[in-house]
Amino acid sequence: MIEVSHVSRNFGDFRAVNDVSFSIPTGQIVGLLGPNGAGKTTTMRMITGFLSPSEGKILIDGIDICENPVAAKKKIGYMPESAPLYGDMIVEDYLKYVAQMHGQNAELKVPALCEECGLKEVMSKNISELSRGNRQRVSLAHALMNDPEILILDEPTSGLDPNQVEDVRAIIREIGKTRTVIVSTHILSEVEMLCARAIIISGGKLVADSPIEELKERFGHEISVKISVGGASFDEICDCIKKIDGVDSVSQTEADCTVSGDVNLTGVLVSVKGNAEIRPAISKVLAQNNFDLYEMSVMRNSLEEVFHAVTSTDAGNLNNSETSNVSPEEKSKNEVKND
Repeated sequence: MIEVSHVSRNFGDFRAVNDVSFSIPTGQIVGLLGPNGAGKTTTMRMITGFLSPSEGKILIDGIDICENPVAAKKKIGYMPESAPLYGDMIVEDYLKYVAQMHGQNAELKVPALCEECGLKEVMSKNISELSRGNRQRVSLAHALMNDPEILILDEPTSGLDPNQVEDVRAIIREIGKTRTVIVSTHILSEVEMLCARAIIISGGKLVADSPIEELKERFGHEISVKISVGGASFDEICDCIKKIDGVDSVSQTEADCTVSGDVNLTGVLVSVKGNAEIRPAISKVLAQNNFDLYEMSVMRNSLEEVFHAVTSTDAGNLNNSETSNVSPEEKSKNEVKND
């Protein structure tokens, strides 16, 4: 279990992380999200013991990582975005070397991790010869070498091809059945597929922490209807659609489809109140006004929409006890490189 309590971190006069608190129980896969410069990498580095908090406390299974760093770090496996591997070593030799550093039985541990991380085909190759996907697998095997109860992964699928991405995700899902896993990534669809919960940091502050489905219901609209209409301006479409029962709001967007000839399409996004069914009414009112409906699709609220909502400059005005005011000046600062 991870307990982060009122943690802050200063770099000179700049406060990169500001009074962040959350806890993660064993056996949960959590997405740690935030814009560049938000403070998420600094938060991960404090959890792993690479940085000390300026204020607050971090407990790993009840062990204070500042007061007893060795015992706490034994429970953690960390895979940074660009893992520093020894390129001139053979994969098998490298993993045996890592096993010895962790005091593990290399003859037992390395074959087991080879199987778990899918490294059978590359064990006799130099690390420098590996594809990025296989290098990520080696990094993951390294992070798992000490049987950590907590696994922290920074951009685990960055730069991988679609097949490699799915392979790594499958490994993470399997690992998450018995371990606490934190996944930091900019790929929000990946968080939706892997994680049950998302923690979002913006401007150094925690702005959201909930199960993903609850976040979707809490911010924005759960369901929207997107239409592409010809023969009408946005204002004309808006005037007739906003009168329909069940319509919450109407906004302009890009039309999804293209048509031949000189037809100009207008894209409209209609936000729905609750679970109201408004598609028949939209079709009817457009036909009554002699507007041409070229396409209609239902869109459910995504994590991307939630992310934009809680990390926007006016996020402090949202009715959310977990959301804090952040000035544009604070948000524009970068806490550290690559955060």
